[in-house]
Amino acid sequence: MLLTIDVGNTHTVLGLFDGEEIVEHWRISTDPRRTADELAVLLQGLMGMHPLLGVELGAGIGGIAICSTVPSVLHELREVTRRYYGDIPAVLVEPGVKTGVPILMDNPKEVGADRIVNAVAATELYGGPSIVVDFGTATTFDAISARGEYTGGVIAPGIEISVEALGVRGAQLRKIELAKPRGVIGKNTVEAMQSGILYGFAGQVDGVVRRMAAELVGPDGDVDDVTVIATGGLSPMVLGEAELIDEHEPWLTLIGLRLVYERNLGRR
Repeated sequence: MLLTIDVGNTHTVLGLFDGEEIVEHWRISTDPRRTADELAVLLQGLMGMHPLLGVELGAGIGGIAICSTVPSVLHELREVTRRYYGDIPAVLVEPGVKTGVPILMDNPKEVGADRIVNAVAATELYGGPSIVVDFGTATTFDAISARGEYTGGVIAPGIEISVEALGVRGAQLRKIELAKPRGVIGKNTVEAMQSGILYGFAGQVDGVVRRMAAELVGPDGDVDDVTVIATGGLSPMVLGEAELIDEHEPWLTLIGLRLVYERNLGRR
């Protein structure tokens, strides 16, 4: 089986694939202070509970694929694969790794590995042109052309960042639960903040996607040909409120990691 690891700024998501099917997944906090030894213990603790895997270190794992937006964590995971899983083939998504996605950016090395991996999965699952909206620490919008090229994107503050900023900078405001309010017009401070976050972000998604789609297809294209895919831990909150989201794939990054692994080392 293939172990995929997506390290984000706030959370790290792990997925276990049996062929093309994801059979297990875990979500843990991303802590850049964790050492390789600590990460190895954590991984073994999670995988040791799965009935399809053996209790010995690395038992049942035929390959590992990793992408990270946190350089210090990527460094430690590189050490984990070398020291604890040295006999298991591993792919770390970084410059030089074959993805099959041309990057049409001024500096391709600036693009986060997770965003390229998302583009790989979006092209494989839905074709192009497409836009991936990833609701994480930041809300990112990534544009993929009809030919499967990564053409650029948009980065906006994420939902949790906005909630925290309101709580810190507003004298009479506090951090709130991310939940859908009873209506758009809040009847108390908490509902008013929930409404602003939910419907504000839904409006942001539709506004940015509409402009990106028009630029992606050009003046002679049809914006309806652009598939909009939502992913990320907070995506379910906006689904149903953002009118232009066509598909929801919570494991888009993990699927992309599986595809990148297969393109570099083949199926295992």
